[in-house]
Amino acid sequence: MLTKSRKLSGFVSAVLLAAVLLSACGGGASEKRVVVGSKDFAEQYILGEMYAQVLEDAGFTVERKFGLAGTPVAQAALVSSEIDLYPEYTGTGLLAVLKEEVRSDPQEVYDIVSAGYLEQFDLVWLDAAPMNNTQALAVRRADYEAGLKTISDMVAQAGDLVMVGPPEFPEREDGLPGIAANYGDFELADYKAVDKGLRYQAIQDGQADVVVAFGTDGEIAAFDLVVLEDNKGMFPPYQVTPVVRKEVLDQYPEIAEKLNAISALLSGEVMQGLNYEVTGNGREASDVANEWLVANGLLK
Repeated sequence: MLTKSRKLSGFVSAVLLAAVLLSACGGGASEKRVVVGSKDFAEQYILGEMYAQVLEDAGFTVERKFGLAGTPVAQAALVSSEIDLYPEYTGTGLLAVLKEEVRSDPQEVYDIVSAGYLEQFDLVWLDAAPMNNTQALAVRRADYEAGLKTISDMVAQAGDLVMVGPPEFPEREDGLPGIAANYGDFELADYKAVDKGLRYQAIQDGQADVVVAFGTDGEIAAFDLVVLEDNKGMFPPYQVTPVVRKEVLDQYPEIAEKLNAISALLSGEVMQGLNYEVTGNGREASDVANEWLVANGLLK
């Protein structure tokens, strides 16, 4: 009986030891897990992959929930803890989520959204990237160099210009009515309403003189276009920033260091190039993100 008891005791000890080892290897509660989200366009997939890959490299098990259909869905997923973080834009947080008035100073906008999200949702905005994915108007470089350099210039020459953009731009508050309210009444020679994917082809083909754009669209650099200066500060800044649930950041403070290192290197020109690799050259966002992270020493 004594021998059997010792054998049983030894077996139980072995089982307990195995359980401890499994836990230490990541099978238990000590495993670092995080859910990274993104919205449903190329830039967001690239950024989501950047966040996910550097966190995986830091020892996290990362679940990806990419392709969320717009700001309301992404924000709801974050607040309900379905995701732990995702890339958001300061201007979007200001206008679409907090419903604040338009402001043009980047630091003021960041301070407002940072304080508002923390107070209302217990969410933390990390460092904002230098890039600005604001709504914009772009023209061919030749026209820019000929004197079409600001939105004021465009308004002054509007009768000779054809603009191409999304169908809703002529009615949006931050579209043609907003430009008129800030820069003075004007009338274009024509406005061509097209699907998003056809805007840049129209200006390339000479069917339009001005294209409704976003500041980090890859086609701007690829087609040698220039963004008109918003010289009266109509459009708010849209600097991309990782937004993280405070509970998660408190548990894993190293997340801030890893993601802030990414943001610091994301200029407008960098993001344009990365976007075009996906939208223009048809590459996978995960490959584009990985290549850039490695090239910039952000992956081991």
